[in-house]
Amino acid sequence: MRPTKTPRTWQSGTEPMTARSDLKLRFLLSVLFTPLFALTTAGFALWAAVADPGASPSPATLTAFAVACGVLTLFALVDLLVVLRRRRTEL
Repeated sequence: MRPTKTPRTWQSGTEPMTARSDLKLRFLLSVLFTPLFALTTAGFALWAAVADPGASPSPATLTAFAVACGVLTLFALVDLLVVLRRRRTEL
């Protein structure tokens, strides 16, 4: 028979399968960063549209920043939708 240990040191091996993230924190971060990334995407896109070809930073660099911020916007929005679905099903 296995000796008992305190819960602090004993691990059943199923923690990664049953672990849950802090939905309140993920919700707060998603709500905060989705509009921030969307505004940053729009700002970089507008800056790239009005930038001169010889300017520093170049329009290609600004477009790359706009695309990167757009990807982050989509990631934050998808995470927000996942968190909302999980909160709805757990209640």
